[in-house]
Amino acid sequence: MDNMQWVTVKGGKSIWSKVDWFTILLYLVLIGLGWLTICGASYSFEEIDFFDFSTRAGKQLVWIGCSLGIAFILMMLDDDLYDMFAYLIYAALIILLIVTLVIAPETKGSRSWLNFGPVSLQPAEFAKFATALALAKFMGEYGFTLRNWKNALIVAALILVPMVLIVLQQETGSALVYASFFLVLYRMGMSGSILFSGVAATIYFIVGIRFNETMIEGTDTVLGNFVVMYLIQCFVCALLVVYLEKWKLAFNLWVGATALIVLAYLISKHLVQFDILYVEWGVLVATTLYLLYLFMRHRKLTFLSIAVFAVCSVLFLYASNYIFDHFKPYQQARIQVALGMKEDLSGVGYNVNQSKIAIGSGGLYGKGFLNGTQTKLKYVPEQDTDFIFCTIGEEQGFLGSSGILLLYLILLLRLIYLAERQTTTFGLIYGYSVLSILLFHLFVNIGMVLGITPVIGIPLPFFSYGGSSLWGFTILLFIFLRVDAGRKV
Repeated sequence: MDNMQWVTVKGGKSIWSKVDWFTILLYLVLIGLGWLTICGASYSFEEIDFFDFSTRAGKQLVWIGCSLGIAFILMMLDDDLYDMFAYLIYAALIILLIVTLVIAPETKGSRSWLNFGPVSLQPAEFAKFATALALAKFMGEYGFTLRNWKNALIVAALILVPMVLIVLQQETGSALVYASFFLVLYRMGMSGSILFSGVAATIYFIVGIRFNETMIEGTDTVLGNFVVMYLIQCFVCALLVVYLEKWKLAFNLWVGATALIVLAYLISKHLVQFDILYVEWGVLVATTLYLLYLFMRHRKLTFLSIAVFAVCSVLFLYASNYIFDHFKPYQQARIQVALGMKEDLSGVGYNVNQSKIAIGSGGLYGKGFLNGTQTKLKYVPEQDTDFIFCTIGEEQGFLGSSGILLLYLILLLRLIYLAERQTTTFGLIYGYSVLSILLFHLFVNIGMVLGITPVIGIPLPFFSYGGSSLWGFTILLFIFLRVDAGRKV
């Protein structure tokens, strides 16, 4: 028994007496259902033996077995080790990302896979838990606050360094996952104005790109830019109400801006046709100058912050248009298809279109296990990896798909519960990092399959075929379960 004393938690009890078995059960159910879905997605009429290790289903069994071994090892280690070696793990993964960028062969347009004989691994999948550990370690230090600009810069660097390296590997989808860490920062006290700015930027980009080629009738005005400029004016008025309670000022600014824009439209349509954006520019410049005047008069930084928000919003609008114009053609096409600007059913929109057909053909109850025609005939590319949810929709139908989503919802709610019961800031931050990463993957992957988000190629947690993603999610989750089991009560 002496050699097993290290498998204990604080207080001398066995680790297995405090582990959250409910979450482990959810994990086992999800990877089990994931394996069955991979069987359905990769099955062909001449291949029936799912336990043949030369098949996709057989290989996934190997990955699952290895994942269970990794999970066991992670649970047997002392939870203090994850806090102690967080920076070392992060540094090791950053070095590995750099090495990958240099030596990795080009695969499907990216340089993100390292080959070890018959096994290929994607370091970007493992960098997620390393970044989560580093954030939890740094933000968990005594006296940490995001209001300190040095702390904020270091946190931003911890997130952006792996993100930039992964972008350089041409893995934009994996890099975007790091945006999910901003949910963690918001939970830990980041100003709501920053989160609002992020949401506003997303709206500007979508609206500006979606209607960039649409003109307002009777004018020389691009609809996308017109709507975004008007939204900026509305957001400025809303911020005056929320942060300063200047209801009268906000109402007057909004009414005055709206009246001038309507007047400009009527003049352009019935008298002299021109670009209404010039009027919107004038209105916004006047509003910004007035806010600066109020700042100097009342010495309230909030006026200055709102003025800066207006200026940055305009800069972002034109910068996003410029950046979009310099995207690669296939990247532009994917965004245009996702935004409904074009269909391109035989090109970049082919995957999404076939995925919708497969899901729609499943109906309410589905066609049954191994009975999906779209998947059997291989109409959907990547149907056992990035587009595996379409196999669920075809074989299990609406009810089966809803059941899978319900399992994910239960897991996410459980993670919130576990994170909130942590007795250390390290555990709290790491728990919310796990939650945020899984939530981002779920939203984007399923949205991609349904055609409501661009196709960026990220896996569905615990379902998509592949060792790197399954191992990465397993490590991410079980480190948290070990930290939770070791918490002081």
